[in-house]
Amino acid sequence: MKILFTKTAFVLLAVSAVVSSCSKQHETSQKTGIAYNDKTNGGYVRFRQTHPSPGPGLVPIEGGTFVMGGSADQDVAYDYNNVRRRVTVPSFYMDETEVSNQDWLDYLHWTAITFPNDRELYYDALPDTLVWRKPLSYNEPYVDNYLRHPAFQDYPVVGVTWDQAQDYCQWRTDRTNENILRETGRMVAWKDLNGGKNGGGAAGTTTAAAGGGNGAAQPFNTDIYLNGQMKGPGVDGKKMMPDLSPNAQAGTGKGGKPVRPVRMEDGILKQGYRLPSEAEWEYAALALAGNTQFENIDDGKMYPWNGLGVRSAKSKTRGLILANFKRGAGDNAGVGGYLNDKADITAPVRSYAPNDFGLYNMAGNVNEWVADTYRQTSFEEFDDFNPFRGNEYSNKRMADPSKGLYAKDKYGRPIKDPAKANRKLKYSELLAQQGQRADSTNATAATPANAVPANGNAANANALLATKNSGKAFNPDLRGEKDTVNLALYGNTTLVNNRSKVYKGGSWNDMAYWLNPATRRFMDQDESSAEVGFRCAMTLVGAPEIYPNGKPHYGVKKAKAFKSK
Repeated sequence: MKILFTKTAFVLLAVSAVVSSCSKQHETSQKTGIAYNDKTNGGYVRFRQTHPSPGPGLVPIEGGTFVMGGSADQDVAYDYNNVRRRVTVPSFYMDETEVSNQDWLDYLHWTAITFPNDRELYYDALPDTLVWRKPLSYNEPYVDNYLRHPAFQDYPVVGVTWDQAQDYCQWRTDRTNENILRETGRMVAWKDLNGGKNGGGAAGTTTAAAGGGNGAAQPFNTDIYLNGQMKGPGVDGKKMMPDLSPNAQAGTGKGGKPVRPVRMEDGILKQGYRLPSEAEWEYAALALAGNTQFENIDDGKMYPWNGLGVRSAKSKTRGLILANFKRGAGDNAGVGGYLNDKADITAPVRSYAPNDFGLYNMAGNVNEWVADTYRQTSFEEFDDFNPFRGNEYSNKRMADPSKGLYAKDKYGRPIKDPAKANRKLKYSELLAQQGQRADSTNATAATPANAVPANGNAANANALLATKNSGKAFNPDLRGEKDTVNLALYGNTTLVNNRSKVYKGGSWNDMAYWLNPATRRFMDQDESSAEVGFRCAMTLVGAPEIYPNGKPHYGVKKAKAFKSK
């Protein structure tokens, strides 16, 4: 049973998130009675509640509980690396298809026109097409043609490292949000950008005229924009949001009315694209929601489709292979005249039937990177809600903490540093940390793992060097960021380290065993392969239920309005 995505599943995004200040009846605060959206009383704002639609290319995945690793019926590699564990995955969005060659060429094109003189940036963004080259196989035509020839434009991009996939996710987030703002008039429209010259400013560069910008043209960045560091002449559009604050200055609105950039609270911008977690990927691939009635799963799955076989049982497609994989040694395509899966290497990203979530090629075609760092025993340790291994927390570096301005790199992106604590710092601590950041960073980089701090006493030195059975030197740091690891044997006695990232799903060159969503393998984050691609995901904010029609619900009561006497 395929679940259909309906327009009624979401509340349409409002054209304006703020209720007009001209309204006679204002909504009031439930706790103070102060009217919202009234510029006469200080301009307190209550934004329209929305359940935003997914970003371009994504479909909604309604979360729930499932047995991670439960679809595997054997462990042919004897890895013992995915023992069954019941977990809960929150609702999220996921790409309908794998990222294609055309999608990646868009990324390369933007890079070339935005930074035409930065050969290093463009070179680093290029996939490694040499992954097709084999010493005993004539794959040289794919080296030159697979990425760029239009015949392959709808095929999944390969030769992409985990790091490159992460960079693409950030780029896609910024381009999507920039397009929303320009198309809706919250920023200068595409056709008016740079005065309509040079193709209307197709690269999307703007001038950071306010908020600590250096006045030079820089690409749009979501974090920098939301922090108020991209605004002013050449940036502001004709349909900016009304600013009700009594501190607002006259703006570019009609009659000089105060206006402001879009905020996160407006619900207009999309959450960031990212790689899915391993749990999200496995849950989405199984799509057990298609076999669920009244909270009961009627039938489990071994693949993204029902049944134990790999051929279609439907009358119109009976006998056809359901995914692109290697049927046997030396059999990548089948017999000439009747190819079994209609592909010899990869296939277009919309090939074969989608699963019950509407996702294509969640088995076969290419393996897909996920966000997790690989450990054999992850299942023994991770949380049972939204499990994920690999959190490396970071904070945006402040250029001026007193003004709340982010430091930017030469590409206009916020510079991020490892987080030092798992709590909000006191303001005095924030100022002190930012002031000492450069010195502490240099000291950390230059200090050997087992060195005794020069300014530490003997007791502190002993505590720092006191090692546990794990080989980790102890340091009482809330997050563990300061803890050091003895690197003498780390990565030498095992191939697994913090750079080992998980990929899943099976590929055009894999046997059917790897099509099972529970199987997992790993590769270094800087390595790539002709059998590995990726797709993006996005966090869903708000209520988790996506398909509420026809289901019982408790009503949500509205608060009583307060009336001043």
